[in-house]
Amino acid sequence: MTNTRITDPEILELRYPVVLQRFELRGGSGGSGRFRGGDGVVRELLFRRATVLSVLSERRATRPYGMAGGLPGAPGLNLLLRRDGRTINLGGKSSVSVEPGDVFRLLTPGGGGFGPPEEGAEGVPPALQDPQDLWAPPAPSRPPQTFAERGSVFEYRRAQEAV
Repeated sequence: MTNTRITDPEILELRYPVVLQRFELRGGSGGSGRFRGGDGVVRELLFRRATVLSVLSERRATRPYGMAGGLPGAPGLNLLLRRDGRTINLGGKSSVSVEPGDVFRLLTPGGGGFGPPEEGAEGVPPALQDPQDLWAPPAPSRPPQTFAERGSVFEYRRAQEAV
């Protein structure tokens, strides 16, 4: 299961010994700003048989940052709810044995906000109440920042462009 492809519940339950109990938006997890960050999601998987759960996730200890004065989003959280009532925080990266009846609760982080939050605004300032105005890009308060490309994706792209 990945967060980028959002595996269909039917496929997930067919391929793995789990039941998708819950899949919903994590309301309020996006950071405040002139444009509020996106909310994360909550997923709960009920295990039907003993297996090994491996988790590889990010932004569990560090909150997703906001930009241009926006506030950070909520950090993610990985919880294992044991059938005996114990709750275990799995952290960002772990592998653990689970039993039938255990539930894995995945809370993905919210996105950081963009632009400084305005007084009394809930993510959208009063001047932008018209839905047509929401499509207009915010006026830049400073020149855009640039960065040097590097890493495996950059090297791959360079190799592809060279062909």
